[in-house]
Amino acid sequence: MESVYSQVMAFKRKYPSTVTHHRLKKHAEIIEKHLNPGEVVTYAFAAQKNAKALDFFETAVIAITNERLLIGQKRVLFGYFLNSITPDLYNDMQVRSNIIWGSITIDTIKEKVELSNISKAALPEIETEITSFMMEAKKNL
Repeated sequence: MESVYSQVMAFKRKYPSTVTHHRLKKHAEIIEKHLNPGEVVTYAFAAQKNAKALDFFETAVIAITNERLLIGQKRVLFGYFLNSITPDLYNDMQVRSNIIWGSITIDTIKEKVELSNISKAALPEIETEITSFMMEAKKNL
């Protein structure tokens, strides 16, 4: 099984204009720490977890697994944040392409998750991965 970090780095090599910082390995470790037995990461990427195009300090690793979507962020000094979006909580998604970067808003029953500063070229791939997983998973509910 390919590690979350190696999948994120492959994404960064493919879409280098996506804005992230050097702590990707720590963020990826949060995802791996919270995988359930038998849960496999099928796609991973990095983005800023905020709605502000000029805020570059909230990098997160986003992973699609065979069970859910996970968003991990390691805090600088101590602790971390983890969001888990299961198919039953997923409503829809909005993709926006701006002048330099793009953003994705994932709407769930409880909240809206904003992912920003993503390479515009990566938007169709990310949208396809998330939508394909959620549509297939919702069939099985």
